Amino acid sequence: MCGIAGFLADPSRRTSVDQLKSIADAMDVSLEHRGPDDHGIWVDAEAGVALVHRRLSIVDLSPAGHQPMHSADGRFVIVYNGEVYSHLPIRTEIEATGHRFRGHSDTEVLLESIARYGVRATADRLIGMFAIAIWDRQQRTLKLIRDRLGIKPIYWARIGGLFMFGSELKALRQHPGWTPRIEPAAVASFMRHNYIPAPHTIYRDVHKLEPGTILTLEFGREPQTEKFWDARRVALDGLSNPLTGDDLSLVDQLETLLVDAVRKRTMADVPLGAFLSGGIDSSTVVALMKAANVGPVKTFSIGFEQKAFNEAPHAAAIARHLGTDHTELIVTSQQALDVVPKLSEIFDEPFADSSQIPTYLVSAMTRKHVTVALSGDGGDELFSGYNRYQLTRRSWRMLSLVPAPLRKALAAGLTSVSSERWNAIFDYLPEHSYPRLPGDKIHKFASVLGLNDADELYRRLISHWDPGSITPGVAETRGVLWDSSVRTDFPNLLDRMQFLDAVTYLPDDILTKVDRASMAVALEARVPLLDHRVVEMAWRLPHSVKIRRGVSKWLLRQVLYRHVPKGLIERPKMGFAVPLDEWLRGPLRQWAENLLSERRLRETDFFDVALIRRRWAEHLSRKRNWQYALWDVLMFEAWRERWG
Repeated sequence: MCGIAGFLADPSRRTSVDQLKSIADAMDVSLEHRGPDDHGIWVDAEAGVALVHRRLSIVDLSPAGHQPMHSADGRFVIVYNGEVYSHLPIRTEIEATGHRFRGHSDTEVLLESIARYGVRATADRLIGMFAIAIWDRQQRTLKLIRDRLGIKPIYWARIGGLFMFGSELKALRQHPGWTPRIEPAAVASFMRHNYIPAPHTIYRDVHKLEPGTILTLEFGREPQTEKFWDARRVALDGLSNPLTGDDLSLVDQLETLLVDAVRKRTMADVPLGAFLSGGIDSSTVVALMKAANVGPVKTFSIGFEQKAFNEAPHAAAIARHLGTDHTELIVTSQQALDVVPKLSEIFDEPFADSSQIPTYLVSAMTRKHVTVALSGDGGDELFSGYNRYQLTRRSWRMLSLVPAPLRKALAAGLTSVSSERWNAIFDYLPEHSYPRLPGDKIHKFASVLGLNDADELYRRLISHWDPGSITPGVAETRGVLWDSSVRTDFPNLLDRMQFLDAVTYLPDDILTKVDRASMAVALEARVPLLDHRVVEMAWRLPHSVKIRRGVSKWLLRQVLYRHVPKGLIERPKMGFAVPLDEWLRGPLRQWAENLLSERRLRETDFFDVALIRRRWAEHLSRKRNWQYALWDVLMFEAWRERWG
């Protein structure tokens, strides 16, 4: 795991070696947290190219693993972030031709494979996570390659005659040839999603390279992209070729594949462990580490003082059953709050998934003991684990029974009574006979009554703000979530929601969060459930083994129950949440008030300031719980304070 960056400038300008190195040095320093063990810079002044690498040494700790690395024939130069777990058979194949490797890193195998077979043929064979930049000195072309699921990040920009790339935006900001400008449409998208969907970024002219993509740049020509792995094609192929067999055979097939995926991800020359929350996904990964006989397993979990947010006892019970060397940290509110000022530095693009706080804390604690940690991310998207999948299906099934005009009339009636008035009405009922803040919930229910179809309902459930209200006059960037062809390709609602999450929420929220939080402390996080072979198998599974009698992730649970008693697992889904609503009313109140001041919010002219101020007042008075919507605004303003 590492950090990469670089640029290609107009070679006719004859930039000196010293000038190229000076800019590359600044990029290098900006990514030091991603690779504190080693660093390297390579420049070719005649071609106007510079490549930068920060190294977190995982495989082959010797100087033979140093990057930028040159191919044996001298034609190619590579910088690479990630791990390729399938490099050993490729190495054996190349050695059979008489080639002798200098070291035993996966980087060298990757480089020599590209030199022999080409970029596309090599990418097709890789199992792992990777963001690669490779310069062809003969053809004078630069290629960027991002892994199939988007586990590792890569940003790129072309501004006039300058092309830049980097693992994080802060590296691009070091180049004096670019002046960052905020893209208003990206701000609007951020307010809906709490992240900025690819290929867009917060800046004009800067892009995220989408998963499974190869970008080719030759100076003087437009960048060209091609997919070497297409998530839509994989999903459609899987749905058209479903697996057959009884439940037992499907459990066997999934377990065999998962054990191999986990075993491959234990390849390391440094200490290794796993995150363990006590949920289905992380427990399965840890259980299969034991089943794979990889030696003693170290596990790590955190909990909170507040009982409602504390999963640590569940994780500890599973660790005891599996016999892992378990480390637990119960986080105080102050420890969690101390992370908040760091977030805009860690996430150098606006990002407002509040589980970024515990993800950073568990990463920081884990890094004190190991350099690599396996994570259970991806299980919800692959095996239908999110509550919203069943909620959307059930809700729309009921809503569609009522004619749309009647639903809209009912919605108008419910919202004609303020949420405060609804709360007062419910106060006449016996205590505990109704939920907390009933008016808030009635207004939320009313907001979905007038929707036209299940796709609108799904978008409503995954949206924090309606950009039309929070950023008036600014049109959000609309991508695959509004693509009508998705409904044609995926007529089944469950399939459609899973696909959309797999190409939006998974890479742009979940994997972004894990990458930035872990790399901020130089910890490599590996995600075996997102082995592309597991993803391809998951799309071939019938719905009946994903959700059965209301039980989500049914098939994955059956694999886990072979290793962990059902009683240790069965409990309501908690997620990786924090008591954000109370923090905003308490210890974070002054910090939030400063960022949400009317003067400050008017500086950019992006937002409906009165709406934000009204929701802030409602939140403080406990009339409504606007924690997540407010967190979006706060994270944007904190980012703007640091980077804007």
